[in-house]
Amino acid sequence: MKRIVRPLCAGAVLLAPFAVLAAGDGPGQAAKQATNWTAISMFAAFVLLTLWITKWAAARTRSAADFYTAGGGITGFQNGLAIAGDYMSAASFLGISAAVMATGYDGLIYSIGFLVGWPVITFLMAERLRNLGKFTFADVAGYRFKQTPIRAFAASGTLVVVAFYLIAQMVGAGQLIKLLFGLDYWIAVVLVGGLMMVYVLFGGMTATTWVQIIKAILLLAGVSFMAFMVLAQYGFSPEALFAKGVQVKTALAQNAGKSAEEAGQAGLSIMQPGGFVKDPISAISFGMALMFGTAGLPHILMRFFTVPDAKEARKSVFWATTWIGYFYVLIFIIGFGAIALVLTNPEFADVSKGVIKGGAGTANMAAVLVAKSVGGDVFFGFISAVAFATILAVVAGLTLSGASAVSHDLYATVFKKGKADSAKELKVSRMTTLALGVVAVVLGIAFEKQNIAFMVSLAFAIAASANFPVLFMSVLWKDCTTKGAVIGGFLGLVSSVALTVVSPSVWEVTLGNPKGSAWFPYTSPALFSMAIGFAGIWLFSLLDRSAQAAKERGLFPAQQVRSETGLGAAGASGH
Repeated sequence: MKRIVRPLCAGAVLLAPFAVLAAGDGPGQAAKQATNWTAISMFAAFVLLTLWITKWAAARTRSAADFYTAGGGITGFQNGLAIAGDYMSAASFLGISAAVMATGYDGLIYSIGFLVGWPVITFLMAERLRNLGKFTFADVAGYRFKQTPIRAFAASGTLVVVAFYLIAQMVGAGQLIKLLFGLDYWIAVVLVGGLMMVYVLFGGMTATTWVQIIKAILLLAGVSFMAFMVLAQYGFSPEALFAKGVQVKTALAQNAGKSAEEAGQAGLSIMQPGGFVKDPISAISFGMALMFGTAGLPHILMRFFTVPDAKEARKSVFWATTWIGYFYVLIFIIGFGAIALVLTNPEFADVSKGVIKGGAGTANMAAVLVAKSVGGDVFFGFISAVAFATILAVVAGLTLSGASAVSHDLYATVFKKGKADSAKELKVSRMTTLALGVVAVVLGIAFEKQNIAFMVSLAFAIAASANFPVLFMSVLWKDCTTKGAVIGGFLGLVSSVALTVVSPSVWEVTLGNPKGSAWFPYTSPALFSMAIGFAGIWLFSLLDRSAQAAKERGLFPAQQVRSETGLGAAGASGH
């Protein structure tokens, strides 16, 4: 996979951490391994099981509510597992463990950043989302506003986030399968796109939810076994594992020609922060993108409408946070396990250089090689299949949120003024799913050799700079108006895209401009573009003295009562 400057998750969605690790010049150079029949047979079993679930779900998907939200019949515990499944992407699993292998302690910045976003959702968003919304986060943001402009903005923000996430996931899937299963890149991309379309087209949210739940259980079981087996080799002492990691990194530094003192410091550096993010502004901006981006991701927000009430929404966030937190603790252990078990094994790595064999992109296989070290070929096949299945589930959730933005926000509410019948809305949604699937496959193939870090970081920065401020201000600030929300939201959207394009990672690395020529010096624009978004909403809302604005301010108490109590939420139309 192409060298990537700085990764950013996602959960999500999240491909980002694939980023840090690549060691070569282009994804096309990644070595294609021999076909792994154990992995393929396990993957085939997973696909057959999920296709059966899709057939079962299709029989239960009769209305738009069934398609978008599984009829609101998912329990808090089930939804918590599904959210965790949506969020613990193959990239989180492979990428963060490999980031820990590369930088040690600094790899934790991803885990902590992603995790800290969940209390924001728990205490500020989950209950209000469930009480005010129906199918999409635009139902919540536009509760008391004019429907056409707010939904046009919400659909724009959603589709941009979904597009960048989808491309990144497709590129990641192609590279992963190319490395693991020995298939050609384009075949892997078409396979993922085709399966995703089947899940969403026929099963809707019910099928997607159960695919995510099964994937979450398999992934949690797999990483639990891996972490247990890694610790077992060091007497269940994390201290002994970390000491081995320091010893390996020190030896590698000595092999690279450093003095004993420098080598010792290089070894110890994996237990210290500061090697990845160099200056405070970048650290704050990066952290804000991770934290608040989570609270603005459309495919995560959409999951709160699948539960019957606000109590179950809170419960689902509690369970999601529990599983995701547990997962990230284990990933840290697996990352150090990769230093101790993979970098010292001549079968997997060039032990003199501390580089995994196989060319560009293979550093991302660190966790999978840990699985082979502790569980042999069968467990290696299992983890490989789970990693691929993980991308399927994430892509299905993303596609569903994109389809709902077009069919519910644009077609049903803007074009049909809320008078579209359920069957036609469902038809539009399925057509959109098909279109998104084709676009994702085509762009996934087209971007094979492209640096994908900026696409993932852009998705998080947009979610934090556009979706989150509008959602936050519309629900919690009584003076927020349609004009303020739409102008401020678009300012956040445009500024996050523009600042990312002129940052070093895109301007210099991707576009090939001279080093030092980037107009914006920081890696993540979130600190600045979020501020622009919030300031725009505040300023243009205060300047709006129209009769419509007065009416919207007058509707705030009713919105507040419903958001806090849920009165009138059952069966409501969302506006």
